[in-house]
Amino acid sequence: MKFAFIIDSLPQLDPGHDSTVAIMEAAQIACHEVWVTQLHQLSVIEGKSWAILSQVQLIPVELQGQKWVAAPNWYEILETVLKCLEDMDVVFMRKDPPVTVRYLYATYILELINPEKTLVINSPQGLREANEKMYTLQFYSKMPETIVSLDKTIIRKFVEEKKLAILKPLGGKAGEGILLLDSSDRNFNSLIEVSTFYGQEAVMVQRFIPEAKDGDKRIILLDGQPIGAVNRIPTGKEFRGNMAVGGRSEKTQVTSKELEICEVIGPKLRQNGLYFVGIDVIGGYLTEVNVTSPTGIREIDRLDETNLGKKVINWLEKK
Repeated sequence: MKFAFIIDSLPQLDPGHDSTVAIMEAAQIACHEVWVTQLHQLSVIEGKSWAILSQVQLIPVELQGQKWVAAPNWYEILETVLKCLEDMDVVFMRKDPPVTVRYLYATYILELINPEKTLVINSPQGLREANEKMYTLQFYSKMPETIVSLDKTIIRKFVEEKKLAILKPLGGKAGEGILLLDSSDRNFNSLIEVSTFYGQEAVMVQRFIPEAKDGDKRIILLDGQPIGAVNRIPTGKEFRGNMAVGGRSEKTQVTSKELEICEVIGPKLRQNGLYFVGIDVIGGYLTEVNVTSPTGIREIDRLDETNLGKKVINWLEKK
């Protein structure tokens, strides 16, 4: 099989952390071809999706102690050619957020791929519909109390009722721009003004969950089913557990309550063509559904001595 991955760029990837590289390695080990491209290399020619694709050969990472270690030159580009994406069996859209206009245009290009010839993960239409903050609201019964607003008065009223709250930019990633709100903070109005770009952009505000100190659990779902999880523990004075801001990874299990969440959202994910997804759960509450480029594979593999990349490839071979 031939796999194409739409990424930021190879030098930007961290082979010891990025799930994209884990899946690429698994595909190569299973004797499939691995190709990469970027948003600016996508085109429409004669009504079909094309891309400037580079075939790559990878040196897989090795686990040394408690850390994945990559070779200094962990990839080699074998050739670069212009190809119709329907020549690929699978196309992975793994460009990191934010979801910009450029990103959205790329999904329109990918939608021109004939699904009978090539599987696109995740579905271009599903990616457009599933803003990683707003999409979660479709499962509100599983969430902590949440509002979305750009109105300072509405946000203040909510925070005063909940005592503490978490503010999230709707287009953020990796914990960027997340704030802990306390209505007694003398900076409160300024924080809202800056976060909403002075009343121009809505933000999500959620009741603060005290169990956040015990971790922010990332659960990886494949075709709507959980295949692994990692708990991300805040460190130092940081209240965010995201690995990108220094959160510590800890071995964990999926609880019965979390399985119920997966059972609720799984059918909707499949319906929207969102096959590879990472959900975030704190204290038994669903806080986010990550569909663009969810990560966590490397940490789960290291802690659980498993190989989620291989599970993904095996599923694709059968599908």
